[in-house]
Amino acid sequence: MPADGPVVQKVALAGVFKDYGEKRALSDVSLTIEAGQVLALLGENGAGKSTLLGVLAQQIRPTRGKLLLDGRDATELDGRWLRQQLSLLSHEPRCYADLSARENLTFFAKLYGVGSDEKIRAERVRELLERVGLSAAADRPSRTFSRGMVQRLAIARALVHRPGLLLLDEPYTGLDQEGVRLLSSLIADERARGAIVVVISHDFEPLAPLLDVAAVLRRGRLEKTQRYVVGECTRELLLQLYARAAERPQARSA
Repeated sequence: MPADGPVVQKVALAGVFKDYGEKRALSDVSLTIEAGQVLALLGENGAGKSTLLGVLAQQIRPTRGKLLLDGRDATELDGRWLRQQLSLLSHEPRCYADLSARENLTFFAKLYGVGSDEKIRAERVRELLERVGLSAAADRPSRTFSRGMVQRLAIARALVHRPGLLLLDEPYTGLDQEGVRLLSSLIADERARGAIVVVISHDFEPLAPLLDVAAVLRRGRLEKTQRYVVGECTRELLLQLYARAAERPQARSA
């Protein structure tokens, strides 16, 4: 667990708007996600998914509205605690090419305050390298890795501090079938641990069975949310949800 305080139990967006000049990227988005839930953000390109993920990651400040963690305004929370709670896996792996996989994970473990000493951090790094299938390549510079291996390292980096809110932007990109199965297993493990997981992905097949909730964005508005029993959602059900949301009349922005 993070070094300071409990893991966040509830994350809420309350009436969130985001404008870039005259362009409105998000319009009155309200959404609540609880510990142990996996939520998928669906929508066409430009729908606002990445902007919404950026708001959740505290990298984008809303024009209006609030991000609340356990009912508290995120802008008023301790920065160190927030860093320990949040983790974002984006299109950029954010790993250092000239460092080995082990050195990368050790660096990020220290950065996030994992463990009380080097021995505990080293064990966490060893555990993650084994979990993502990189033990044999642990001491090679990551610049020698294939695209799929870099993605595995990036996934391990995102998990190293056991975040309470895990944000994944197209996490299946670059993975082979074994890697896809591994990532799905890791997402299931994070849910079981009590983390909140938010995923943007066009890979509905592996993602669907993991979901508790799917939310469809359309032109910055939250058009539809749907809850599922874990294991019962399918690619076809997600496609149907997406299609129904696209057929609804678009509301005007306030």
